[in-house]
Amino acid sequence: MVVISLKLHDLIEEIRGAKTQAQEREVIQKECAHIRASFRDGDPVQRHRQLAKLLYVHMLGYPAHFGQMECLKLIASPRFIDKRVGYLGAMLLLDERHDAHLLITNSIKNDLSQGIQPVQGLALCTLSTMGSAEMCRDLATEVEKLLLQPGPYVRKKAILTAVHMVRKVPELSDIFLPPCAKLLHERHHGILLGTITLIMELCQRSPAALRHFQKVVPKLVQILRTLVTTGYSTEHSISGVSDPFLQVQILRLLRILGRNHEESSETMNDLLAQVATNTDTSRNAGSAVLFETVLTIMDIRSAPGLRVLAVNILGRFLLNSDKNIRYVALTSLLRLVQSDHSAVQRHRPTVVECLWETDASLSRRALELSLALVNSSNVRAMTQELQAFLESCPSELRADCASGILLAAERFAPAKRWHIDTILHVLTTAGTYLRDDAVANLTQLIGGAQELHAYSVRRLYHALAEDISQQPLVQVAAWCIGEYGDFLLENCEETEPLQVEEEEVLALLEKVLQSHMSLPATRGYALTALMKLSTRLRGDNNHIRQIMSIYGSCLDVELQQRAVEYNVLFQKYDHMRAAILEKMPLVEHSSHQADEAKENKEGAQLSEDKAPVPTEPQTSKLLDLLDLLDETSGDAQQPCHLNSSPEGDLVHLFDLPRVPPPPAPIPNLQVFEREGVLLNLSFTRPPGAPSLLLVTVTTTNSSEDDVTHFICQAAVPKSFQLQLQAPSGNTAPARGGLPITQLFRILNPNKAPLRLKLRLTYNHFGQSVQEVFEVNNLPVETWQ
Repeated sequence: MVVISLKLHDLIEEIRGAKTQAQEREVIQKECAHIRASFRDGDPVQRHRQLAKLLYVHMLGYPAHFGQMECLKLIASPRFIDKRVGYLGAMLLLDERHDAHLLITNSIKNDLSQGIQPVQGLALCTLSTMGSAEMCRDLATEVEKLLLQPGPYVRKKAILTAVHMVRKVPELSDIFLPPCAKLLHERHHGILLGTITLIMELCQRSPAALRHFQKVVPKLVQILRTLVTTGYSTEHSISGVSDPFLQVQILRLLRILGRNHEESSETMNDLLAQVATNTDTSRNAGSAVLFETVLTIMDIRSAPGLRVLAVNILGRFLLNSDKNIRYVALTSLLRLVQSDHSAVQRHRPTVVECLWETDASLSRRALELSLALVNSSNVRAMTQELQAFLESCPSELRADCASGILLAAERFAPAKRWHIDTILHVLTTAGTYLRDDAVANLTQLIGGAQELHAYSVRRLYHALAEDISQQPLVQVAAWCIGEYGDFLLENCEETEPLQVEEEEVLALLEKVLQSHMSLPATRGYALTALMKLSTRLRGDNNHIRQIMSIYGSCLDVELQQRAVEYNVLFQKYDHMRAAILEKMPLVEHSSHQADEAKENKEGAQLSEDKAPVPTEPQTSKLLDLLDLLDETSGDAQQPCHLNSSPEGDLVHLFDLPRVPPPPAPIPNLQVFEREGVLLNLSFTRPPGAPSLLLVTVTTTNSSEDDVTHFICQAAVPKSFQLQLQAPSGNTAPARGGLPITQLFRILNPNKAPLRLKLRLTYNHFGQSVQEVFEVNNLPVETWQ
C-alpha cells in the first residue's frame, strides 16, 4: 500500500512555514517516514517524486543516505524523467567513499552509447562530478569517442569530463592527445574554451604532452590574434572586450607552452605586444586580459623591451581606483622585483604612496614591495619614507615595518652614524614590536664604532630620560650607559651641550629598576649598568652599594643572584672590581658565509702552520686566572704542565684539542616528484654528535595551482629514534612560491643503514592526494 504524502511544492511551503526548528524537524521526520514507506512498496511511478523530495531534505542538511539505492534504480530506468532525477541524486548522495557509486558504471556506459544527447549529457555531468579513478579508467574510451561527435552539446560536456579524468588519472593523458589537435579548429566558443582547458591539464601533468602541444603554438597565436582584431562573436563580448574568458585561457596556455622554450616564446612575442598595447583597461574585463598578458610575458623567454612594457602596465595598475587591481599589481611587482629590479624601481614613488592606503592588505603588500626596492643608492630616501610610515602605521604592520627597516639599514648603511641614528629612531618609534635580535645588533654596532661612543651614549641617555616604556630602547640605553657612562660627564662636539650629574644617571637607572613597565631582562640590564658605573664614575659608590643590597633579597631569582654576586664583588674582591668590570671587548660580527670561509681558512692554517710552545708569561696568566676563582696561595694551585705535540700543532692556553676540519657536505636527495610538486632532502651531521642526523625536508611547487593542507609524516626502523619538528607551513604557493620546510631529527646509535618511509597528503588541482613510499637510497654519509 502506497502511503499518501505531500507533493514537493507543498513540502517546501510547509517547511518554510515552520516557525521553530522543532516544527521543521517534525515535518521532515514525518515526510521521511512516508518516503521510506514508498520506497519499500516499490512504486516505480512515485519513485522519482519521492527522491526529489529527499534531495531537497538533503540540501537542508538532514540525513538522506537511505535514498542511494533508489538513485541506482532510477538511473537504470528507461524513462528520461527517472534518469534525470536519478543522476541528480547520484551527484548529491554518492561519492568515492561509498562503494555504491561503482554500481552505476554500467548504466553510465550504456547511456553514453545510446546516442540520445540529453541522456548522454546527464551521464557525462555525473561522471565529471563524482567519477572515481576506477570509473574513469573504465569509461575513458567511451568519452574519447564522444569528443568527435557532431553535436556541440555532447562534445562540450565530453571535453569537461575528459578534464576531470586527466586530473583523476594522469596516465590517461595519452588517450586524449589526438582529439585535442582537431578540436582546436572548432569555432564554437564552449568547445574551444573546454579544449584549451583540457590541453592545459595535459601539459601540466605530462612532459610528453607539453612537447606535443608546443607544435600548435602558431595555431593558438592565430586564434588569439583573431580575437583581438576581429572578434569571435559579439554574444561573448564583455564591455567591448572580445571574449575575455577565452583570451585569458589562451594566454595561460601560452604561458605554459612558452616557459623555458625559446622557439615558442619568439612566436608569441609580437602577439603579446599587440595585446598589451591594444587592450582597453577602462573595464575589469580588459584589465583581466592585460594582467594575464603581463604574467605570460614574465614567465616566458620574452624580449627585454617586452618585459619593461609589462612592468609599466603594472605601474599603470597602481594608479587604478579599483583596490583589487592595485593589490594584484603590487603582488605581481613583488614577484618581479628580483628579476627586473631596475624596471620596477621606476615606479617607486607610486609604490610608496600605496603605503598610506586604508586597506590593510594593500598597505602590507606595498610595505613588502617598498622594502624589496631598498638598495645602496636609495637607502636614505626610502628609510625616511618607511620611518614616516612606521610612526602612523597599524599595529599589525609595525613589527614587519620595523624589522624591514633594521634589515635594510644593516645591509645598505652608508655610514655607521646614520646606521645608529636609524636604529635609535626605530627603537623609539616601534617599541616592543621589534624582533628579538634588535638589541644585540645595536649593542654590537655601537661597540664596534669607537669614534661614536660618546655620541651614542648621549643620544640614548636623552631618549631614556624622555621615555622608559619602550623595553628594547631601555635595554640598549642601559647597556650603553654601563659601558660608556663616563662620556656623559665629558663634552661632545657632535651633540648639543648636555649637563649631566652623576646622581642623575644613577637616579634614572634606579627609576628603570623600580618601574612596573620594566621586564626582568630590562632590570638585569639596569642592575649591571649600575655596577659598571661604579668604576666609570668618580663619585662615591654608596648609592650603588645600597641598591645592590636591596636587590639581594629580590623575589626574582635572576636579579637576586646578580645582586648577591655584585655585593660579594664589592666586599671580597673590591681590589679586582675595576679589572672585572672594564669595557666589553669588541666581538666581530660577520655573515654566515663569512663565518664558514673563516672556519675553512683556520682549519687550513691549523694543518699547515706550527705554533710556538707557550712561554712562562702564559703560565703566570693561568695562575692569575685561577686566583680570581679562589684566593688561595700559589702553592695550593699548581698550573697544568703544557706540552706541545710531537707534530708541533697549535697548543692553546688550556691544552684544547686541535679544531678538526669541517666534514664533507652530504649530497642532497630528491625523493618525490608529481605534477610540479618536488620533495628534496638535505642532510647535516652536527659536530660533536656523531649519532645524530638532521634531515631538512623541502617541498616546492612549480605547478599552476597551490598545494594546500600539506602534511609530511615519516617512520624509521625500531633501532632508530625519530623526532619530527613542526613544518614552516601547510601551503606551497604555485609557480615556485615560498617552499615548505620541516626538520627531522634522527638518532642512530648503532650506525645502522638508514631507511625512511614517508607519507604525503595534500590537496592539489582540487583533488586530495596521498602518497606512501620508502626511501632506501640515502647517501652512505648519513649513517656511517
